[in-house]
Amino acid sequence: MSAKILIVDDAAFMRMMLSDILVDKGHNVVGEAKDGEEALRLYKEMKPNIVTMDIVMPGVGGIESIREIMKIDPEAKILVVSAMGQEALVREAVEAGAKGFVVKPFKPEKVIEEVENILGG
Repeated sequence: MSAKILIVDDAAFMRMMLSDILVDKGHNVVGEAKDGEEALRLYKEMKPNIVTMDIVMPGVGGIESIREIMKIDPEAKILVVSAMGQEALVREAVEAGAKGFVVKPFKPEKVIEEVENILGG
């Protein structure tokens, strides 16, 4: 199943890596955001099937972004992609509405597995 995906991460390298992994699996990356503010604007505009969300970003962070997206769309599917050692933040993200998480550094298979789980595949 091909999904429309929005990638949110302040690191351009990480956005590119995630995009490559997802596109290789036949998904359509409809947008990339470098912070939560941009993520919110693009979410409203693109209406993606799933969002990959970094937690620690300058300005509006991932957890606040998750909360805002869930207000707009309670059915939003958000996958947190965050660095190790941020378990408390990951827990907070899940409480805010995230449907799953992948720890950086990640294996491409893990990202695809989580995306497919969240999409119900």
